[in-house]
Amino acid sequence: MDTRRDDFGIAVRSAFLAKGNQQRFSLFALIIFSIVLIFIETIETKPLNTIRSIIKDTIYRGSLTVSLPKKSFVSFFDFTKNHVKLYENYSHLKIENNKLRNNIAKSEFLELENAQLRKLIDEQVASSSSLVSARVMLDKQSPYLNSFIISSGSNKKIKNGMAALDGVNFIGRIVDVNFFSSRILLVSDLNSKIPAITEPSGFHAIISGHGKNEPTLEYLPENHNIKNGDKIYTSGKEGVFSPGIPIGEVKIENNKVKVILFSNLNQITFVNIDLNKN
Repeated sequence: MDTRRDDFGIAVRSAFLAKGNQQRFSLFALIIFSIVLIFIETIETKPLNTIRSIIKDTIYRGSLTVSLPKKSFVSFFDFTKNHVKLYENYSHLKIENNKLRNNIAKSEFLELENAQLRKLIDEQVASSSSLVSARVMLDKQSPYLNSFIISSGSNKKIKNGMAALDGVNFIGRIVDVNFFSSRILLVSDLNSKIPAITEPSGFHAIISGHGKNEPTLEYLPENHNIKNGDKIYTSGKEGVFSPGIPIGEVKIENNKVKVILFSNLNQITFVNIDLNKN
């Protein structure tokens, strides 16, 4: 028989027994200490009260000190959360404000467009001619080219040579027709030549474009007495346009008879096309 194994087992049991005795003693000591504390707590003497007060203040102050980091962290977290929420609300309000502004702008634009369309309807009702209205899609104006592309074509019975009007004022003629679009050669274009008549003198002439908004009146008689402010109308000569469509008025400058158009070609959104050719 191996005695070393027996000695080892005895040593282990002895250690557990010794540890068990220590645990029982520690528990007994804690019970005795608790009883003593309870007994001391019932004693009302000034020294003990002072000691108890100091101990309690120390515990309370210590608890407050220990809890400060947690409170600071919670406060900082709440502050950050509220700041992020405030920024999100600000961004949301900013987006809503931009939407409202866009809606107001759209509403104002629709009111403007509605007013322009009502004006076109009134012009068509008041006119003895057969007019069709169209929107200007492209405005091509340069020193060498002055024309509009409009949103109506042969689908609205528009044909080459028809007069284009801004309200009741002559601004050009149709030179190219597609099914859903047409091109207007403006009176200011270099290639534009419009038969006209002056009022009150009644002289026949040709309005020639020069690539800007001040065409000139050419082929007047040598002894003409044209003055500033005389009115210019289409003459209806050669059966191109209906006679009597207003175009502009005379402005004499540097011995040239210029025509100041009644319509500003840079400010036109809708045009009327006169379907009745002379």
